[in-house]
Amino acid sequence: MESTSYTSLSRQSGLLNEMQVVANNIANSATTGYRREGLVFSEYVRTMGPGEASLSMARATVRHIDTAQGPLTRTGGRFDFAVEGDGFFMLEAPQGQVLTRAGSFTPNADGELVSADGARLLDAGGAPVFVPPGARSVALSADGTLSADGTPLTQIGLFLPVDPTQISRRAGVRFDLGGDVLPAEDAVILQGFVEASNVNPVTEIARMIEVQHAYQMGQEFLDKEDERIRAVLQTLGR
Repeated sequence: MESTSYTSLSRQSGLLNEMQVVANNIANSATTGYRREGLVFSEYVRTMGPGEASLSMARATVRHIDTAQGPLTRTGGRFDFAVEGDGFFMLEAPQGQVLTRAGSFTPNADGELVSADGARLLDAGGAPVFVPPGARSVALSADGTLSADGTPLTQIGLFLPVDPTQISRRAGVRFDLGGDVLPAEDAVILQGFVEASNVNPVTEIARMIEVQHAYQMGQEFLDKEDERIRAVLQTLGR
């Protein structure tokens, strides 16, 4: 197979990957705390030998997480928290610590604030956030200080990866730390709000159409290249 065919096939594979990424974004456009994902295309060039043409192939394996702020939705829930600015909540899940922007929590039987699947919310020191079961009022200040009946309990932690490019999606709205983390000093936490997905469905649908058209053009090129090679072989075989 000629290098042009290899190049086209690698591009087609990358476009299929991007189509899956875009489809996943659209599917999660209404998911609380979801972060849009993009695909980074790059070129891989390899020298074939002295006097020979180089082999160029497209690569689309690196996924980029869009950390832009999503719209805030008022819920009025006293354990619904939204981050305004750069920063993530930290959860203690069975597989280890993870970051998230999804801030809807409920107290478990022990009074610890947990996500829907039981992952515990951690404070600035890495300890579970505890609320006394009998608390009549729960208030949260902008710096994350949580109080019950007027008594400060703890400060909810907000964190940022030291290297934001190393963050990767673990599943859904959760992300691996990607290394060391630092306190997010400029972000604030709002009580009674949750952050919606930062996906723009119109933009994603437009991108899906562009990817589909690009894939169709690539397939047409491969079909014509296949016809050309067959015609050459038939001519030479006469």
